Amino acid sequence: MKAVITVTGKDTVGIIADVAAVCAKYRANILDITQSVLSEYFAMIMLVDIDKLNCSLDEMKNNIEAAVPEMKVHVMHEDIFNSMHRI
Repeated sequence: MKAVITVTGKDTVGIIADVAAVCAKYRANILDITQSVLSEYFAMIMLVDIDKLNCSLDEMKNNIEAAVPEMKVHVMHEDIFNSMHRI
């Protein structure tokens, strides 16, 4: 199973490292990542494998939010993501 993590907000040093550290702590394997900085604004989309996740998605999301408190964080299971984006 997979989940999609999005992080947006004002760019600062270490955002990717902070989010990746939380993913590693909870055994969410990063499969793909894209990020962009437009002027001072940061946007990242991360696809993670959650087959070996050792907590709930909500717990992981809460810990990501705590790691990057100035950012807006969304964590969504791939089934919900696919349902929302199906044409």
